[in-house]
Amino acid sequence: MAPSTSHRPLSLVHARLIDPETGRETRGGALVEDGLIKALGPEVIAQNLPSDMVLFDCRGDVLSPGLIDLRASLGDGVANISASAAAGGVTTILADPPLDDPAVVSLLVQCAREKAGVRILPVGALSLGLDGRGIAELGLLQEAGAVAFSEGRRSLASSHIMRCALSRASDLDALVVHFPQDRDLAASGVMNDGELALRLGLVGAPREAESIALFRNISLARMTGARTCAAPVTTTLSLDLITRARAEGHDISCATTINHLTLNENDIGDYNAFAKFDPPLRREEERLALVEAVASGLIDMVFSDHDPQEEGAKDQPFSRAACGAVGLETLLAAGLRLVHADLISLPRLLRAMTSRPAEILRLPQGRLKPGAPADLILFDPDEPFVLDRADLKSRCKNTPFDRARLQGAVRATMVGGHFVHGGLLGGPFVDGVMAQMERR
Repeated sequence: MAPSTSHRPLSLVHARLIDPETGRETRGGALVEDGLIKALGPEVIAQNLPSDMVLFDCRGDVLSPGLIDLRASLGDGVANISASAAAGGVTTILADPPLDDPAVVSLLVQCAREKAGVRILPVGALSLGLDGRGIAELGLLQEAGAVAFSEGRRSLASSHIMRCALSRASDLDALVVHFPQDRDLAASGVMNDGELALRLGLVGAPREAESIALFRNISLARMTGARTCAAPVTTTLSLDLITRARAEGHDISCATTINHLTLNENDIGDYNAFAKFDPPLRREEERLALVEAVASGLIDMVFSDHDPQEEGAKDQPFSRAACGAVGLETLLAAGLRLVHADLISLPRLLRAMTSRPAEILRLPQGRLKPGAPADLILFDPDEPFVLDRADLKSRCKNTPFDRARLQGAVRATMVGGHFVHGGLLGGPFVDGVMAQMERR
């Protein structure tokens, strides 16, 4: 077993440093002490460090901030989701479902602190019981530790309740993450509305179900002055609304899922329930527009929408199968498909998964600079592998990427200066006498 580094400074050397906030790439290292990044850059090399320093050889791999995931279901349990996240390079998770009881929020904070290797942050519910009939005690939920408010994977149907919730959130200067979907319009749809749905004999959900709800929520946010984030946006209609709102000076952010960025409706294939999502996968033209929006910065964040489903819930006729997929372990590798296809730069992709979520959520992590929390990942963006869903750490295995050829192996994940995956838990390191020999 590798020696503990909990009370000793650690240096990660020979790394390709990528700062998503600035887009800058350099070669060098990072000095970690007391859970923080103390120094960073080309000068952090073995020859410049004390002889008793613990060194970790990154061997030229990418060192970046750990990923921040806007929404991930705790259906697999805190310990399991933590292991899945760490394996995928995700160091911070906003937990789903949202909670409407301050005592339960406090309990999740404590449970995550005791059982999770990654940071699991609670989200407060907008309505009591998530039933949309009356707003929750947002102030008490925020005091208990809720970092944002949401209805999770559903939309508040009542415009009046939504306005009241946004008004209260504005008073608290809190972020509201809303799922833009007109439930009545989308209710019977099981895939994207269009020619393919007709050919497959499936009921389609019109993309207007998203844009209608988004227009309403933007209008209500403008009335109340609330900070809002639309998640996910999946259509060009929504992108047009976001563009117009920002041009008018409205403070709105938005996010999309890795599934909508890397898959399209054709991936349903022969009624593949692992590719059934809510909102549904869109046409290829829409997917490419989403990618361009991430590359330009119009879409702020990319998240996994990790949603474990039992085998029986997916092993159904497509129209009756549950929506959702696991995604924490494939978030980075799937995103790297876009980098390897030259559709987006690696710093820009990482920005949408690290520093931009941190900025919107007002979190200290997600940055590669001195003074920031040492939540870091080390990965080789080029290493190829074929995903076998049986190898996923998640208890549920419902992934649309089963048997997919991917690139991007996560070598190590660090949270608060401690390795929670790979690294000194079993990776290359030099210590003590070996470190002194390297300096000679």
